[in-house]
Amino acid sequence: MTRTARLSIVLVLNLSLVAALVIVGQSAHSLGVLAEGADYLADAASIGVSLLAIWVSSRPPTPTRPNERSKATALAALVNSGWLLALSLLVAAGAVDRLFAGAQHVHGLPVLVVSGVAAVVMLAGALLLGGATDDGDDGDNLNMRAVLLDTVADAAAATGVAVTGAIILTVGGWYWLDPAAALVISAVVAYHATRLLRHVAAALQSSDPKSGH
Repeated sequence: MTRTARLSIVLVLNLSLVAALVIVGQSAHSLGVLAEGADYLADAASIGVSLLAIWVSSRPPTPTRPNERSKATALAALVNSGWLLALSLLVAAGAVDRLFAGAQHVHGLPVLVVSGVAAVVMLAGALLLGGATDDGDDGDNLNMRAVLLDTVADAAAATGVAVTGAIILTVGGWYWLDPAAALVISAVVAYHATRLLRHVAAALQSSDPKSGH
């Protein structure tokens, strides 16, 4: 299966979950579920950028831009990582606000169900992408690694939110777990996104003729 086909499938998976997560997040008063929906929407936009970069990179280089192919895919990875970092910071800010202001009532059952389904779907997407991260040049690999990171983060976030939903449902309280889980997940995702951003910056610098490499 081609990279374009793999990315297109994951794009459809992301978009198919956004509406359900936003509706359930609002009705269940769950910041974690709402963060999942926002994350998947941002990921869908990032995958769209990746597909565009693959199309641009397939065009022959011009005499004035001989490195256009490698730079296009590296820049797509940069956009993907930037989306993820910005989103994680927004989620963290919302989680801190809820923790200090007092977490409101959260309905555990719908949080558990929708997040459990999202975790399974995103895990399938990550497995689909995993076989395509070592085929191609460095720019292509960075691009696919960025999308794979997003998808793995989605699966991990959904799993964490599902666990908090199960605990809230079981004990009939502990609503602070919802924003706390969102805060922890956003911190982990931000760390990995920052690390990948450094790799992308190094790749762009090495492909720049002015850098002397």
